[in-house]
Amino acid sequence: MAKILRHALVPMALLACAPAIVPYAHADEGMWTMDNLPVKQMQDRYHFTPSKEWIDRVTKASARLALGCSASFVSADGLVMTNHHCANECLQQLSDKTHNYFQDGYSAKNPAAEQRCPAMELNQLDSITDVTDRMQAALKGKEGEAYTKARQAEESAIEKECAGADAKTWRCDVISLYHGGRTALYRYRRYQDVRMVMAPDQNTAFFGGDPDNFNFPRYDLDMAFLRVYENGKPAKVAAYLPFDAEGPKDGELVFTSGNPGSTEREVPLADLEFSRNVTVPFVIDNYSALDGALWQYSRESVAHHQEAQERIFGIENSLKVYRGRVPVLADPKLLDAKAKSEASLRDWINADEGRKKTYGDPWAKNAQALAVKQQIFKPYIMLEGSFGLQGDLFSYAKLLVRGAYERQKPDAERLTAFHDGRLPALEAELGSIAPVYPDLEKTELAFSLTKLRQVLGADDDSVKQVLGKAAPDDLAVSLVNGSKLADPKVRLALWRGGAKAIEASQDPMIVLARKIEPQARALRKRMDDEVAAPSRQATEAMAKARFARDGVSSYPDATFTQRLSFGQVKGWDENGKQVAPFTTFAGLYDRATGSDPFKLSKPWLDAKGRVNLNTPFDFVSTNDIIGGNSGSPVIDAQGHAVGLIFDGNIHSLGGDFYYDESTNRAVAVDSAAILESLKSVYKNQALADELVKGHL
Repeated sequence: MAKILRHALVPMALLACAPAIVPYAHADEGMWTMDNLPVKQMQDRYHFTPSKEWIDRVTKASARLALGCSASFVSADGLVMTNHHCANECLQQLSDKTHNYFQDGYSAKNPAAEQRCPAMELNQLDSITDVTDRMQAALKGKEGEAYTKARQAEESAIEKECAGADAKTWRCDVISLYHGGRTALYRYRRYQDVRMVMAPDQNTAFFGGDPDNFNFPRYDLDMAFLRVYENGKPAKVAAYLPFDAEGPKDGELVFTSGNPGSTEREVPLADLEFSRNVTVPFVIDNYSALDGALWQYSRESVAHHQEAQERIFGIENSLKVYRGRVPVLADPKLLDAKAKSEASLRDWINADEGRKKTYGDPWAKNAQALAVKQQIFKPYIMLEGSFGLQGDLFSYAKLLVRGAYERQKPDAERLTAFHDGRLPALEAELGSIAPVYPDLEKTELAFSLTKLRQVLGADDDSVKQVLGKAAPDDLAVSLVNGSKLADPKVRLALWRGGAKAIEASQDPMIVLARKIEPQARALRKRMDDEVAAPSRQATEAMAKARFARDGVSSYPDATFTQRLSFGQVKGWDENGKQVAPFTTFAGLYDRATGSDPFKLSKPWLDAKGRVNLNTPFDFVSTNDIIGGNSGSPVIDAQGHAVGLIFDGNIHSLGGDFYYDESTNRAVAVDSAAILESLKSVYKNQALADELVKGHL
């Protein structure tokens, strides 16, 4: 995934009036911010110049789901298009003993029947404001803890000015671009009433399963439709993407407007080596073990299968991504190119005493930060990071305990996640009516307690503090059975009761979170002050040196903020064989075997005689995408939706680190396939009509 005063926020329409022109980059590479589009590159390569109206409409019609996906408005009545796998959590949460919407699909007969997703927020970008000067003035001369505190304080002030007194309507995020070389404030219109409209069955959305994942040809109808509401009624939106019934053509210029999560194309070589040697092997090891535990759990009963299906899907997808990074991070071409680029920049700095004084030795500073990161990596990731204690109940407990502590402090001194402008989203999360599955909670918590002891060692003080004399399985059962945090009323009461309520609580999950919090907080402080702060300063110095030498000639690494990429519908050469850019309905039926993961659901078997078998199904393009782009619309030069991004090919797994136009491809559902399936397979003429007409 900065600014100035609220009255100085620049509307997107004004940014669009004079899109910045940046020098020619490389082919179709680039995830460009909406206020710095490569207009000359588009003109030179495709003879296309985006107009003010085009940029403004694409910006406002695009959206993101706060959980980590992209989306777009496709009708004036708040209809939103995204991926099935981006709606998995909602489908899982809406399911009950008689409905498995994740597996069987979902379809509301009319808006009155559309059910609210228990824990979903949609953000629509409203404005981008450059606040680089203000942020750099606040950070000037600061190091370590002082740097962290100054950054938190200035971000807090900026975000509060942006949201004003209406944090429930506006979400404001201060975003570091070019690793600190630029800072921008992104203001979003937030929608917290998001309802499910339609999603196909899982067999269709993920046809081909893991064997086809990150491959092509593909035959996935990975789509879902949501609707945002205001005051209990479908929201009226001024900007949406008209739906193209025919889809794109081979060689056609297309755009992707989405929110790529993160890339590491600008990071120093030493950081890539850390990822290769430490982070990636650790993640693969832990995800593999958790996948096995949940696979076994899912085989124990129909109920367990339903409870774990969304979690397993996400883990297995992540595993394939991380395994794909192993050969990329060992590729000598990537590493040599990075080494040569850094050597050239270092030589340029050292060739001038003034430059040496201005930029110093950022590589040495970064190396010191990585040495600390190496030292605290395992305890940090197990107690504070993403591989800490698992399960919804402990996540709620940690949020409540930390939130109580943070909210006692002035807003400027809090961790970013607990600024006043972020609190509405946290309260909505705690108030979610999404179900908690006790058996799944016990399995995940027991697994993570076992891993905690395995990774840190039985003699580690924090392990002793958490486990005491108890076995992980026994402790997990005791904690889950004794906790009342599955009840949103209990969670909200604790949240609103503040520190006093948290300190008085005897809920075993709260007690455990209180016990871990001091050590977790200490690790977080070291990571912020001794790793993140100097690393950011180092990469900021590198970025500024590049700006001084080359100008702002490229795009920043992805930050889960809106970016535009462009390219063309185009296949590629795979070991001497040309891969065609389109698949068709006929290919889907030919590929079906009757057995998972190539099994067609009954609606598709019944519809075989009705559908147009020549209809395009999925297609590939040269658009530069990465994780977080899931759910992004594919847009033509007229600003119409012609597809829906859901994946990349196997070569795109290196996209975190570099882009290669010869083989990197984005994979999308064709808009023609969406309409044909709605009309002929799912018999949802009303939704098809809304897409074509642009309104209910």
